[in-house]
Amino acid sequence: MAQRVLVIGSGGREHALAWKLAQSPHIKHVFVAPGNAGTADNGKISNSAVLVSNHTIVTQFCKDHNIGLVLVGEEALLAAGIVDDLRAAGVRCFGPSAKAAQLASNTSLTKAFLDRHGIPTARWKAFSNAQEACRFIISTDFPARVVRARGPAARKEVTITASKEEACRAAQEIMQDRMFGEMVVIEELLQGEELSCSCFTDGVTIAPMPPAQAHKRLLDGDQGPNTGGMGAYCPVPQVPEVLLEQIRAAILQHVVDSMRQEGTAYVGVLQTSLMLTKEGVKILNFKCQFGDPQCQVILPLLKSDFYEVIQATIDGKLCSFLPAWCESSTAVCVVMASAGYPGHCDRGLEVTGLLQAKALGLQVFHGGTALRDGRVVTSGGRVLSITAVREDLLEALGEANRGVATIHFQGATYRRDVGQRGLRLLRQPLALMYRERRVEAAARDVLFHLPQTSVGSGTRSGSRPELGGFAGFFDLKASGYEDPILVCQTKGLGAKLQMAQACRRHSTLGQDLVALCANALLAHGAEPLFFLSYFACGKLDAEVTETIQEGIAEACRSAGCAFLGQALSELPGACSAGDSDLAGFVVGAVERGQVPLGLQRAEEGDVLLGLACPGIHGRGFGAVRKVLLVSSLRCSSPAPGSCGDTTLGEALLSPARLYSPALLPVLRSGHVKAFAPIAEGLLGGISRVLPEHVSAVLDALSWKIPEIFCWLYKEGNLSAEEMAQTFPCGLGAVLVVQQDLAQHVLGAIRRREDAWLIGKVVAPCHTGGSHVEVENLVEALQQSSPQGLLGDTAVEPRHQPRRRKVKVAVLVSGTGESTDLLKPGLHFDQSPGGTALSALIAYTREPGSCAQVVLVISNKSGVEELRNAARAGIPTRVIDHKLYGSRSEFDSTIDRVLEEFSVELVCLSGFMRVLSSPFLRKWKGKILNASPSLFPLTKDGNASQEPPQGGFKVTGCTVHFVLEDSGPRAVIHREPIAVRAEDTEQALAERVKEAECRAFPVALQLVASGAVSLGADGRTSWKQESQSLGLHGEKGDCTFSLVAPEPPEHDGE
Repeated sequence: MAQRVLVIGSGGREHALAWKLAQSPHIKHVFVAPGNAGTADNGKISNSAVLVSNHTIVTQFCKDHNIGLVLVGEEALLAAGIVDDLRAAGVRCFGPSAKAAQLASNTSLTKAFLDRHGIPTARWKAFSNAQEACRFIISTDFPARVVRARGPAARKEVTITASKEEACRAAQEIMQDRMFGEMVVIEELLQGEELSCSCFTDGVTIAPMPPAQAHKRLLDGDQGPNTGGMGAYCPVPQVPEVLLEQIRAAILQHVVDSMRQEGTAYVGVLQTSLMLTKEGVKILNFKCQFGDPQCQVILPLLKSDFYEVIQATIDGKLCSFLPAWCESSTAVCVVMASAGYPGHCDRGLEVTGLLQAKALGLQVFHGGTALRDGRVVTSGGRVLSITAVREDLLEALGEANRGVATIHFQGATYRRDVGQRGLRLLRQPLALMYRERRVEAAARDVLFHLPQTSVGSGTRSGSRPELGGFAGFFDLKASGYEDPILVCQTKGLGAKLQMAQACRRHSTLGQDLVALCANALLAHGAEPLFFLSYFACGKLDAEVTETIQEGIAEACRSAGCAFLGQALSELPGACSAGDSDLAGFVVGAVERGQVPLGLQRAEEGDVLLGLACPGIHGRGFGAVRKVLLVSSLRCSSPAPGSCGDTTLGEALLSPARLYSPALLPVLRSGHVKAFAPIAEGLLGGISRVLPEHVSAVLDALSWKIPEIFCWLYKEGNLSAEEMAQTFPCGLGAVLVVQQDLAQHVLGAIRRREDAWLIGKVVAPCHTGGSHVEVENLVEALQQSSPQGLLGDTAVEPRHQPRRRKVKVAVLVSGTGESTDLLKPGLHFDQSPGGTALSALIAYTREPGSCAQVVLVISNKSGVEELRNAARAGIPTRVIDHKLYGSRSEFDSTIDRVLEEFSVELVCLSGFMRVLSSPFLRKWKGKILNASPSLFPLTKDGNASQEPPQGGFKVTGCTVHFVLEDSGPRAVIHREPIAVRAEDTEQALAERVKEAECRAFPVALQLVASGAVSLGADGRTSWKQESQSLGLHGEKGDCTFSLVAPEPPEHDGE
């Protein structure tokens, strides 16, 4: 005969219980008391107004309506003995007795029970005195930061605190408020992965259910207050069978057996929350009924008749009727809550979109809902549970979120990251994360490494041809991805590597390289999967190579990606011994269905969040080179403001921060509109995430600028605009978020990283072509600077005077050749070198340059150099030597034009005319030229050249002052290049041209800054006798090491 069933409760759990029971052919009707809008007149299901708190009234209702079975969902009623009372009255009831229900209702009794039977749990102690509880909290050698109130009526049953001091305050508050009971339990805070493992039990046999995982915190990223549960998924992926078997035998069965041994048979559903710690599985707490929302993802996977399972449990016949489960499906539930939950919530708000969600094939379980005039309205905190059952976790996640998107009510709160932890578990199985002595690893490794040549052997990596260099397999399916899009990125350290070579400090390079690559993936929401690196050097240094490789491996571990290996190339014929290059390549993945971060998502009114990073990267080292070139400080000097514990080199080499572990959950939460790593200049990095129709305004006083940037600002004579264009100024990344989510996202980030609210997205503004305006940067640089670095900033902090740039003219002839005009009447025109005009213009326009090109003069019209100068906005003049009767008249005209433009220095770039003695005397010490040789100029003024066939192993160019009687004493800077065995004269000439383009700007910087000048004796004079460091140009032809400028006594050796 078909039965009538009464389900007691009003939440999503009770709706799910009624829904599953109604599927049984044994069930005629299901009453739910008091129920909700979802259980009101829904087929076999309807609500009842019976007063459930009065057991006598419930008993009479059951007799009057021929109720054959009662299910109690609310644990408070179980603890109050409703099962005992109904059974005593002859009403068949499913659930534990009041005494057995104390497993959930009485924390101290439960802890004592577990200890008696050797069942692992967190360390604990119960107290009825607040002072004693505080003494215990402070004195323990473990994090005693969980405070549990005794009794199911406690409003704050469990409080997880951030510190022992906060735990003391929580214990005192609970003890002072008697409604929380007379006792508190202080408990160790466990760390690990949390699972819910449940079973049916008839007091002897257990029938396990699939493991589930609930999301307890209100907001994405496990932020916000604890709740009853904001979502769940089942089963938890990649939990190995051996681990489940241990939980069944050592936890669930052990608890049931121990209860029976103590004279209290436990019959019903037993749910235990477990923490999988490094020490093993430990019990957090129990529930004596299905959890909510775990019930909403477990019951949809039950293949057996729910009513028959319950009957077998009550009758003690569970061993002969073990339930079957859908093993090829996954269920995901997302809870939609009212605004204000878990505190006070508004009620009576209309809920729409329920039919649309049902049309998607989803099950919507009602919780805090009611019917009013035929409309569904909110009536509590957790309003709805949207459950999707699909073949795999990723598909179920997508469908559940689609359902949430169709349902609307004012102030709806829900998590967008439900199940994301499960996807991570797919990539890192629990068997690998938490190895027990009794648990063997059941999941296979994702990566299989192939052997590679030892990096310490001094040979090229990849010498085994069958390996193709070095390689590794990566199994995307085993890592948990269903339909991934691969994202790749490659980066090199460039000039920062040169700095590290000069400082002999390589320990931070590994993190720098991995961070630059991995952070770039984050802009696409991608997770780094595996990393490879390439290291080339002129001569192998095993210690340096090992240090770099160890740094990369450690950074990869921090990033959660695999380091497949490092290819090594020793290039003795192409690079000098100290030269090297380092590059990295990373591959990441993002599921196709995930919403990517996009350029068009930033809108006016959004805010910008900045993450801290002290490092300098990329093109910023171009300005650093200029500053160091003329600074009195060495790399080994104490860093500004460091009190001597950090060197300048260490400060400049501060590595990039690795953001993927902290930011990936935040970026995938849906709360971030755009992300930009700031690998170079502040303005350029942020501009990349702004659409054309908006701009951004930053307040530099809102974040902490490291002191090294203040030193560069002052020492490099930089403007605020140049600082913002060139350096990250203490920020490593910027996020664009909606204003009302800013504090939530900021709080999530601050758990792992220093971060600030730094600005906002505004209507378009005109900031010299930039989308970004940085306010108060000068003030921020001055406030953050070490004492005395920028002088007395208390008075007129905005008026830090900048040194004036030296005005430079460049003389060209348009022939593409350099000259050496050393003596009156002497003309050298055999140089294969090319013009350096473009290099000089580019260099002087970069931040930190002490010079500016204000004029280009040519003795021929229509040459390409004049067009290049005009395109750069530089004035040009043509002074045709053929129109003048004498050389002195021609030179006088040049002199007059130089004075017209107030020129202070002259550079000769392929200028093919002989300059007269009066002109050279007037401009003595102010004319620079480059010669295609490293060797001293001969007495007759010619530069000695080293042809390839001459047997020289090194050549290059020399930049020097032009004098009437030039010699080796007037050298400013030399740029060497290696001579290769295969070099032809033409090939070597081209490389000498490149060397000139590197050397000429460096020499100009030295002279324009005043670091180098020409003495009265015709010798090069250095302002600092022990000059610190010269950083010479960009990488080119493997000649890119850091070279110390030679003091004058070494010139000519």
